[in-house]
Amino acid sequence: MTDAPLLSSTYQQMLSVIESVEPRIAEATRQELTDQRESLKLIASENYASPAVLMTMGTWFSDKYAEGTVGHRFYAGCQNVDTVESVAAEHARELFGAPYAYAQPHSGIDANLVAFWSILAHRVEGPWLQKFGAKNVNELTEEDWESLRSEFGNQRLLGMSLDAGGHLTHGFRPNISGKMFHQQQYGTDPETGLLDYDAVRAKAREFQPLVIVAGYSAYPRRVNFAKMREIADEVDATLMVDMAHFAGLVAGKVFTGDEDPVPHAHIVTTTTHKSLRGPRGGMVLATEELAPSVDRGCPMVLGGPLSHVMAAKAVALAEARQPEFRTYAQGVADNAQSLAEGFLKRGANLVTGGTDNHLVLLDVSSFGLTGRQAESALLDAGVVTNRNSIPADPNGAWYTSGIRIGTPALTTRGFGHDEFDRVAELMIEVLSNTEPGTTSAGAPSKASYTLGDGVADRVHAASAEMLEKHPLYPGLDLA
Repeated sequence: MTDAPLLSSTYQQMLSVIESVEPRIAEATRQELTDQRESLKLIASENYASPAVLMTMGTWFSDKYAEGTVGHRFYAGCQNVDTVESVAAEHARELFGAPYAYAQPHSGIDANLVAFWSILAHRVEGPWLQKFGAKNVNELTEEDWESLRSEFGNQRLLGMSLDAGGHLTHGFRPNISGKMFHQQQYGTDPETGLLDYDAVRAKAREFQPLVIVAGYSAYPRRVNFAKMREIADEVDATLMVDMAHFAGLVAGKVFTGDEDPVPHAHIVTTTTHKSLRGPRGGMVLATEELAPSVDRGCPMVLGGPLSHVMAAKAVALAEARQPEFRTYAQGVADNAQSLAEGFLKRGANLVTGGTDNHLVLLDVSSFGLTGRQAESALLDAGVVTNRNSIPADPNGAWYTSGIRIGTPALTTRGFGHDEFDRVAELMIEVLSNTEPGTTSAGAPSKASYTLGDGVADRVHAASAEMLEKHPLYPGLDLA
């Protein structure tokens, strides 16, 4: 247990130092803690890191340049950074049962870029070196490079579509992944909203991709990664899994066997926050075969590693290896079930009819609202969510027809079955009392809305009762 008076004294002194330089930042930091304490945080990609993780980021490791890899840096004096990166990678390998771990990516998107370019380098660059009789890329002529660039730029990627629950980096056209690959996307069954593995297999056979991306950011079900690997092997594709959202459920052994991506994928990417409850950052797990390519992530696509964040990753991964984390991870999944049941028994419409992971996707069109209107009305009542597309969304990716709701953060605070049932009830109260607005021309608006009188105050008060029983960073006083 963290000593609360010591923790309070530490943060008070820290904020005092910040205040002496820029008081507005100190005040915003205090206010952020207040806001997080007083709201129902239900954003599926957010959580609360431990004081140990938070404090690890605020050290002089922030001052180090350390391009390269352990024992092979382009700067002198990196022996302590080597220790930090080695410990982070060790914990990651042990936690996930991976042959190789790379802790340098600054974010999940960076991790995905490292994975994409590592796959390209391994699958395209290697054969081309052999074709030209070169030992390494430095021996290629400019004419060779012209051919190689053409080859790199014409590879095929098959990923989950955004409205089905995939991520922007899985081949969505406005993202770099949709520009660097010839891409197609697979969706879900239009009736059930579930992945149809036969349809994915048929698309893979037709498209013959170099890379198949599995994983999701808004799909409320588990994935059979053994089946996805079978499909990839059938078309000689590399299977990449983005487990950023559900890494905590993998680490906590909620997802095992065919639902654990690590034994089945060639390469796995993740963030280290979200359900893993660490600092904001990314990570790559890979087979030994791909490890040399991944190790070139910096300077291939990454800038210098953030040594202070790698240190915090090591601390968070050490926490995730404790038995208590498995209890937490199971609680995340159980609470998502409770939340889904709370919505369903009150007549709400959920994409796929429920959940078996850490998130619920609520279709708000039955309330006559867009996702943007619902998100804003809920925020007025102190319920923090994010709007999200649903399959075949008529409102597109900006206004949307859905709200994505996750359980990792409030589970960290100690919420259980009864509280999540009450959360569903409060959200239904807000949405049922929200009316869509109109534009200045009198047409229906996708953004403006009116929340019924007194609803926000009632929901705030009901939320405060639950939040008071489960304080955030208990005993921490910034006054």
